Amino acid sequence: MPRGRKNKNEQNRKLWKVAVYIRLSRDDGNDESLSVLNQRKIIQDYLENSFDGEYEIVDYYIDDGQSGTTDYERVAFQRMIQDVEAGVINCVICKTLARAFRNYSDQGYFLERIFPLYGVRFISLGDPSIDTFLNPEVTHGMEVPISGIMNDRYAARTSNDIRRTFDLKRRKGEFISAFAPYGYKKNPENKNHLIIDEEAAKVVRDIFHWFVYEGMSKLGIVKRLNALGVLSPTRYKLSKGSKFKAPQLSKSDGLWSINTIYTILKNKIYIGTMVQGKERIISYKVHDRIRIPEEEWYIVENTHEPIIDKDTFEKAQILGRRDTRTAPAEKRVYLFSGFLRCSDCGRSMNRKSSRKKTKSGVKEYVYYVCSTYALKSKERCTIHSIKMEDLEKAVLQTIQVQIALVEDMASIIKEINIDPVVEIHSKQLEISKQAKQQELEKRINVIDNLYLDWKSGDITKEEYFRMKAKFEHQVEDLKQTIQNIEIEIGTKQQNNGVTDSYLKRFCKHKNIQSLDRGLLLDLVDKIYIHENKKITIQFNFADQHKRILEFIKERQEQQTAVQS
Repeated sequence: MPRGRKNKNEQNRKLWKVAVYIRLSRDDGNDESLSVLNQRKIIQDYLENSFDGEYEIVDYYIDDGQSGTTDYERVAFQRMIQDVEAGVINCVICKTLARAFRNYSDQGYFLERIFPLYGVRFISLGDPSIDTFLNPEVTHGMEVPISGIMNDRYAARTSNDIRRTFDLKRRKGEFISAFAPYGYKKNPENKNHLIIDEEAAKVVRDIFHWFVYEGMSKLGIVKRLNALGVLSPTRYKLSKGSKFKAPQLSKSDGLWSINTIYTILKNKIYIGTMVQGKERIISYKVHDRIRIPEEEWYIVENTHEPIIDKDTFEKAQILGRRDTRTAPAEKRVYLFSGFLRCSDCGRSMNRKSSRKKTKSGVKEYVYYVCSTYALKSKERCTIHSIKMEDLEKAVLQTIQVQIALVEDMASIIKEINIDPVVEIHSKQLEISKQAKQQELEKRINVIDNLYLDWKSGDITKEEYFRMKAKFEHQVEDLKQTIQNIEIEIGTKQQNNGVTDSYLKRFCKHKNIQSLDRGLLLDLVDKIYIHENKKITIQFNFADQHKRILEFIKERQEQQTAVQS
């Protein structure tokens, strides 16, 4: 270790075992005056030319990119204090007081308690200049505490400014995290904008496709990715030269996990929606993170190019809420997992299998029974048994019939929308609304003028109040009429919007000849199994279906009324 000797006076012949402490904050950026190299040079020059006493540099303790508001997050600072307590060092030197402390309470704790307790000489070269060996009273004066308070307040202001800046960026949908989420990378021309990383995005698309359309379980996806040797998100980032850091990274096995798949399937970032502000640090002194209520998150849509379409993403969310357990040896989710219910007790159906000998060999039969009957009590419900092949056939036929009905509805609505009666009715509503609004404005003007007529003596006080009450009643009636017309107009517009999305959802599956989980997720909510082996399907969008039927009936009645 470097050694030096100064013989200015006899009392300073003690060997000082020096710890050089250097800190560079993330907020310092690339400021050369605050750089690690610059701090090292300044301290080295002081030791060689101005230090009073014989010394030996034990080590350089460097926290690069760490806040000075906490001591427990600074690894090098903690190591230095451990060496103080072990008697390895008895002198600490730093460039300025702010390099060692930005937290006023920490400054007082170490300067007035820990360092004196272990006989440690503390030296700060900046303003104020501190040497607790040559000037022991310096820490008890006003200058050091005041400087500590100023450093503390500076840190508080800086923290608040940074938080306001980040919140503004979050509101605008700008990406502010240090590392882009898996599947994306930061735009080289704008670090707050994400662009697709095609190599990783392909894996994201595979995960959603396997989960939604191929019926793979999360565990099955994990096993498949690991078997294919696909790098996990963390390992992928590291392979690209990223300085990515994460808790417990050193203990990670580098493999895909169910939690990683779950996180990807739930992340709206993949449909082009930026979601930020889920956590925040407690304060500029306490850097522990706490969760924020969802209503306070910053959610901005269409901030970047999506990897997954919204329809597939929504299916993944619906599927994630269903019971999609698999058999221990299976990687795929069964076709009807999460859909089947007993029509009597409402509980799920239990999948079973059996083998029977046939002329061609042993054949496996798969069938479903009521879980209450099979697992709990044969007294509480009946078996409701149905073979898998019969179930598939019945479900396919029922869906085909439903699609045909929806196609008929689409044809009827198309005719309604091109019928001039509908357009005439819409125009009549708008004309009626405008007329009522004009009437309303006239009544309000009359009420305003009544007061002037009373004060000018044209009408009596009793006449004023009687007429005012009469016109106010008319005003309220007109407002209610206008509101009813607006509701009628809104209902028509809403029905048209719902009609389009609902009809398209079903009609895109016309001519289907087989079932898959993607189809079921798109159209089916629940499938009820009856004791007589019949089924009832509760389709998605039941409310929309009802509203469309009402819409058709209403328009047909309007046509009949006009034609008659």
